[in-house]
Amino acid sequence: MSLSVTATQGARSFEDRAPRELANLTAAALYELAVARGEGEIAKGGPLVVKTGEHTGRSAQDKFIVRHPEIENKIWWDANKPMSPEQFDRLHADMLDYASSRELIMQDLAGGADKTYGIKVRVFTEYAWHSLFIQHLLVRPPMDERGGDPDFTIVDLPGFVADPAVHGCGSKTVIAVDFVRRLILIGGTSYAGEMKKSVFTILNYLLPEQDIMPMHCSVNVGEGEDPAIFFGLSGTGKTTLSADPNRTLIGDDEHGWGPNGLFNFEGGCYAKMIRLSPSAEPEIYATTKRFGTVLENVVMDPGTRELDLDDATLAENSRGAYPIDFIPNASLTGVTTYPQNIIMLTCDAFGVMPPIARLSPAQAMYMFLSGYTAKVAGTEKGLGKDPEATFSTCFGAPFMPRHPSEYGALLGKLIDKHDVDCWLVSTGWTGGPHGQGKRMPIKETRALLTAALNGSLSAAPMRKDEIFGFEVPTEVPGVDKAILNPRSTWDDASAFDAQAQKLAKMFVENFKIFESYVSDEVKAAGPKAN
Repeated sequence: MSLSVTATQGARSFEDRAPRELANLTAAALYELAVARGEGEIAKGGPLVVKTGEHTGRSAQDKFIVRHPEIENKIWWDANKPMSPEQFDRLHADMLDYASSRELIMQDLAGGADKTYGIKVRVFTEYAWHSLFIQHLLVRPPMDERGGDPDFTIVDLPGFVADPAVHGCGSKTVIAVDFVRRLILIGGTSYAGEMKKSVFTILNYLLPEQDIMPMHCSVNVGEGEDPAIFFGLSGTGKTTLSADPNRTLIGDDEHGWGPNGLFNFEGGCYAKMIRLSPSAEPEIYATTKRFGTVLENVVMDPGTRELDLDDATLAENSRGAYPIDFIPNASLTGVTTYPQNIIMLTCDAFGVMPPIARLSPAQAMYMFLSGYTAKVAGTEKGLGKDPEATFSTCFGAPFMPRHPSEYGALLGKLIDKHDVDCWLVSTGWTGGPHGQGKRMPIKETRALLTAALNGSLSAAPMRKDEIFGFEVPTEVPGVDKAILNPRSTWDDASAFDAQAQKLAKMFVENFKIFESYVSDEVKAAGPKAN
């Protein structure tokens, strides 16, 4: 097939729009440029405060994959929207035209701390603060290793307005991923997270063919070389719970699991800032007082430059982006050994999940493919104030180009090979559903996680949950015994039973699409719905 835009042309086509003096700028230089252009302001303590406008979260419905014959059978089209090569060509040409009157900023970065499996990524941005953001979030190679032809190129132009009739998209916003031409075009959104998730999408496409498991997860490791994986969607606690002062942080969002162990895809963190607690989350809170941190949609007093992290006027999904070394006990290599524990985080809006449960390997596979949680307000455009119960397979369906069964099979093989202990942890509601109960206390969650990771929880007395089948501890030192049994926290036990059955039926109905891809043991590991 003849392509009007080749991979090399895609990488080089925007270079004329990026002056040499605007390539690979330092954080200080990007600060100066962002402030001079009126893109942001400096708050007390030094962070750069910016506003993203209309888009305060990902535009999940505006993401497309270019449908080439050579990748036709590799893409999970049930969950990924196609764009024709011709429409992508027109989008590329129109974005080039838009960029012709602007000075773009270029960064040469990498996706993946393990150089054996990482990729070189060149990023062109319209905004200086976007360049600083992606410099934080991706791996930063030494300056003498930058340059040459990249493996993939990302072009991010928030001011560009897409035309659905011409570009084959659904609105003025577009995220178009072309795996063949190794080019990603982003337009019509100022939400910087689209760039980092585009790199994650690329690695989710490339790595399974090398038997590397890409994961939407955080990772930390204790002094005893005992890495733990934390799966979960935005808002479930991946960043907060992995930032543990007693364990080394490998990364807070995206990792790979391969022959060399676990490795971070990124070089920084992207944490939720709304109502951030200096006592419960001191390591993350400290980043709001540092030069270099980029704060999105955080309210600032224009006179004093003081931040108000509790004010959600601009967005419920206010965010902070910073290099991983801003966390005191973070790994500077981004690599570690094989995991001993897997934690699957769910923000259970129904209020029926226990704060922690032990999973068999089959139950872990069932929960991984199910990906149950609640989308938290602000993480995607169009969500309201209330969490929305959802099943996001592999805890990251929007970023999975391939069929979930591929990722599930890889994870199952690795769990068996390395004899990993698996746990389900709810950071959602207790004492009732959202609107009636209260959020699970983070102090209790941390205590339960500590017990799971140090091995003591495995020796605790357990009960078998009658509906979901997993094992739930009945007594853990230092943890309120009542909270371990969610049914006992409700005022109306019959209402709890009805809610639990409702959720169980949702699990069973959702899993029907995976039944033909899994073993009988995994199928039988699901809840028992009446």
